[in-house]
Amino acid sequence: MKKYWLLLVLPVLLILWWGLNHRQSSVQVHFATARQARIESAVSTNGKVEPVQWAAARAETAGVVQSILTERGTTVKAEQTLVTLDTTAAQADLAAAQARLQEAQAEVATLGQGGKASQISSLTASVTSAQTAVSVAQRNYETMQRLAAQQAATRLQVQDAKDVLERAKQQLAAFQDQRRTLVTASDKTVAQARVQDAQAAVASAQRRVALGSIRSPIAGTVYQFDLKVGAYLQLGDQVALVGNIDQVKVTVYVDEPDLGRVGEKMPVMITWDARPGQKWWGEVDKLPTQVVALGTRTVGEVTTVVNNPHHDLLPGVTVNATITSKVVNDALSIPKAALRNIRGTSGVYKLNGSSLAWTPIGTGISDVNNVEVLTGLQRGDKVADRVVEPSDAEIKDGLRVKAAID
Repeated sequence: MKKYWLLLVLPVLLILWWGLNHRQSSVQVHFATARQARIESAVSTNGKVEPVQWAAARAETAGVVQSILTERGTTVKAEQTLVTLDTTAAQADLAAAQARLQEAQAEVATLGQGGKASQISSLTASVTSAQTAVSVAQRNYETMQRLAAQQAATRLQVQDAKDVLERAKQQLAAFQDQRRTLVTASDKTVAQARVQDAQAAVASAQRRVALGSIRSPIAGTVYQFDLKVGAYLQLGDQVALVGNIDQVKVTVYVDEPDLGRVGEKMPVMITWDARPGQKWWGEVDKLPTQVVALGTRTVGEVTTVVNNPHHDLLPGVTVNATITSKVVNDALSIPKAALRNIRGTSGVYKLNGSSLAWTPIGTGISDVNNVEVLTGLQRGDKVADRVVEPSDAEIKDGLRVKAAID
């Protein structure tokens, strides 16, 4: 009975063995050839553009925009007027201050000449008249003295003549003192103070008028500007951003695991989706000192300086960045698809006759598609990179295969 069952089972086992062996030998695998090639190890990411040198033009006084003298993309000089504000009130204050200054200056000039002309003329006439009266009184007194000596005049008449002379002299002295004290030192000081006060008021009004012209802080290109006539600006409001965009700074966001591959002076290629096919070139200028959160990513902000001679790359835009970290011109390379990691060891399945042999390898740099092989393979070796058919077959050590090689 046992022999009978053995005779029945044995053919079935033979059929299964034959099927399995036939299936294994019919697995078709695609192989890549290890060959010499140029490999560029690059970090691809994104970044944001801003000028290397820039400054903001801001409103230094509140007011309504009266006129606009620039637009986005305009090249301007330092101190060139970009926007003017309505300065009607400041202009009125300036006119009033200038009128007060002229009045104060005229007063100082008058005091410098000794006083007003009419006052000086009146006092001069009074002094002249008083001098004449003194001369007449002096002659009359002398005449009375001679007549008294001849007993032709009385002593009382002589005294009266003398009294008239003294009063005339006193009157002359009074007019002369009045003319000397027509302008005092304090009068000149007060008048000069009025001039200085008026000058300060004029200067203040002039500054307020000047602040109505908002000027570019530096020479460069206006790369941000959105004002309209009639808009109201508060003190300190940003009016425009002006920068030198012959060179731009691109802040490149490098993911934390890739930061070790980036160093100063490494070449950087920038592309912008808005200008397909166009490229800009620069180099890494500064490495990050910390990592920061950027959405769901943890990145280091790498600063790069990029030449932008035609000003095509606009500040504020988001761009694509590729940092080339290392280049090997004659590297032994295989496709990344052929590289596998088994229990922490990197290796490949190399074609050995008609079967696969697990071969550990040492690797170097890699690019998007290929990886450099340092040890374990030679030029011309064939390594499995994918199953052709059946699609559910598993690549493993010792598998008999049919090779498909490009």
